[in-house]
Amino acid sequence: MKKKFLRARSELGMSTAEYAVGTVGACTVGGVLVKIGQSDWFGSLVKDVISKIPSILPF
Repeated sequence: MKKKFLRARSELGMSTAEYAVGTVGACTVGGVLVKIGQSDWFGSLVKDVISKIPSILPF
């Protein structure tokens, strides 16, 4: 009786489908960050932080 041996495939790297899912995920995160960056409250938050920096500096 012959035994069949399955060759173990290397799990290094990603397949094309994994690249597609990773690309869609990265684009989604990037789109959310762009939307947050363009909002009014984020702009005012950045302005407030920048205006308080000189008072924190010791010189």
